[in-house]
Amino acid sequence: RTNGTHRTHEESIRYICGELGVVVTDEQVQRSSDVRLDYTIRTLVPRSDTINTIEELKRSGYKVGLVSDCSPETPAAWPQTPFNGVFHVTIFSCEAGVKKPDPRIYRMATDALGVEPEDCLYVGDGSSHELTGATATGMTAILIRDPGETVDTHFVDREANWDGPVISCLREVLDLVD
Repeated sequence: RTNGTHRTHEESIRYICGELGVVVTDEQVQRSSDVRLDYTIRTLVPRSDTINTIEELKRSGYKVGLVSDCSPETPAAWPQTPFNGVFHVTIFSCEAGVKKPDPRIYRMATDALGVEPEDCLYVGDGSSHELTGATATGMTAILIRDPGETVDTHFVDREANWDGPVISCLREVLDLVD
């Protein structure tokens, strides 16, 4: 779902149902897709300091990009979320055909931004070995981890033993770029 094999969420639903031997109608697929899209819109909620911090970085002249491992419903939902229009560049793995930690996905972002990886600060929650991938690409990687956060199942291959820099809120990035 996240590497672009299924170009739409409906394709993913049909594939999963086929693998399970479940026969579905077009209407059932559409209803399932609508439910998933609605869920995605409701859950793509920024941390409290995210939008303001990114806007402040942009006002200071920094280019800001997003690299996300996601399935097709995320870019479909994106225009209806608070994140729409916030980043200069968004790279979604399902559209890019590669996902973190593959160096190509980070290079897609740096190329689109017109910057070199060595000039980039990459902030992530450590899912999908993204920090290791960003570092291997030449970026300076920073783990963002809210001290009150509980580990849950949405983190995939989380870098639990990260020994690099750690921040607890995105706003702390402003101190790192000055």
